Amino acid sequence: QVRTVESGGGLVQAGGSLRLSCAASGRTFSTSNVGWFRQAPGKEREFVAAITRSPGVTKYADSAKGRFTISRDNAKNTVYLQMNSLKPEDTAVYYCAQDRVAALLRVRPTDYEYWGQGTQVTVSS
Repeated sequence: QVRTVESGGGLVQAGGSLRLSCAASGRTFSTSNVGWFRQAPGKEREFVAAITRSPGVTKYADSAKGRFTISRDNAKNTVYLQMNSLKPEDTAVYYCAQDRVAALLRVRPTDYEYWGQGTQVTVSS
């Protein structure tokens, strides 16, 4: 059974940084693309960033480009999201999930599975 746990969220002032972690159990992790998504109150879940099975290929939402960096350590079954220059509009619950099917990076939440419970990120102005 695959279990995914996100951590690293918290309260930070605008302009600050946070590093989120996504740790997953199970054998699927190293062979899956992994994505980070976020969901603000009253809004749909949206794509933030994703990384392929083999580290080096990444994809970002326009809102994350230049500020966020996704990386992974397959030996630790962990994917990270380094978030810099945070803005109040980044406030949301952040989730990670796995895409076991596609070779290319996908951005729809419905293409992903093994979601965690999320970690809250709150950016104050």
